Amino acid sequence: MTDQQIQIVKKTWRLLRGVDPHLLGDVFYRRLFMEFPGVRLLFKGPMDAQYEKFVAMLSFIVARIDRPDALLDEVVDLAKRHEGYGVKPFHYQLVGEALLWTLEQGLGREWNEEVRQAWRACYDSLTRSMLGKE
Repeated sequence: MTDQQIQIVKKTWRLLRGVDPHLLGDVFYRRLFMEFPGVRLLFKGPMDAQYEKFVAMLSFIVARIDRPDALLDEVVDLAKRHEGYGVKPFHYQLVGEALLWTLEQGLGREWNEEVRQAWRACYDSLTRSMLGKE
């Protein structure tokens, strides 16, 4: 990621950080499950706690995105946990699509091609780390 992309991700996440995590998480997971219904089977029980985890992890990542060394161990641990839940490498693309869509909806007029590219670069970098390709 470029320094400019990092700043864009940080700035746009600040705009969304005030949104209720249950709302943001619900929008994300509804989109994910609507587009890719088979993914729903990976989630057991009520989703409320998952919504909180989703937003907390995004906040953690964005806060450290300019210091990849501070992120790597947590991202690798996250990938291992997800693997234990049944997540496969192809799921990362599905999640990325749902994430970008959610961000676009949440940011509204603040969303543009530059923002999309910054978040895509962020997600792709994380995915490479999680899959051990970086």
